[in-house]
Amino acid sequence: MPSLLIVVFALQLIIHVVSKLGATTLNNTLWDFYNRLPTSTAKGAQEQRRLRRELVRIRQEMNNTSSQDEFAKWAKLRRQHDKFQAELEKTSESLKSTRSMFDSSVMVLRLLSTTGLRFLLQFWFAKQPMFWLPRGWLPWYIEYILAFPKAPRGSISVQVWWLACAAVVQLLGELVMAVWSLQSEEGQVSEKKKQQPMKVGQGAKKEL
Repeated sequence: MPSLLIVVFALQLIIHVVSKLGATTLNNTLWDFYNRLPTSTAKGAQEQRRLRRELVRIRQEMNNTSSQDEFAKWAKLRRQHDKFQAELEKTSESLKSTRSMFDSSVMVLRLLSTTGLRFLLQFWFAKQPMFWLPRGWLPWYIEYILAFPKAPRGSISVQVWWLACAAVVQLLGELVMAVWSLQSEEGQVSEKKKQQPMKVGQGAKKEL
């Protein structure tokens, strides 16, 4: 059985990741996975994806077609666009009620498996020390705070350990985002530097 210290840290990490992803992104990912299984909505969802791809393709063709010079072709594309748009709206409407129930179920499961599980662990292990501090290392009132609410004095309670894990996970998340942002900026700067010599060379050729 894994240590409660690791379980608490892992669960707090999952809660943080789910919070950063957002409910909409998570629901869309799970809905797409659900419809790739042999479910009652799989066929309708597959048809919905096909219609969306067709609409994107037709819109690109319409943008590349002049409505004045190639009116016949443009009008044909417009009729196809309207047809696929109507079919997409019909298919989406048939999936709307199922999707609403799916999102509600995912929300309940998400809350039970994250926040609900956190409260359950904090209640169930409220009297169990996570680990002990050296005797006499801290003043008695600090020991009382660290053991709050029901852990033996001189130990770290599950609530305090959870707060510490939340702080560490938050710092790690900010560090990862800062590193990712810095690398993205460096990549953009390097691309601009690569493009500048090409522009200078082209200008020199024009002058010659």
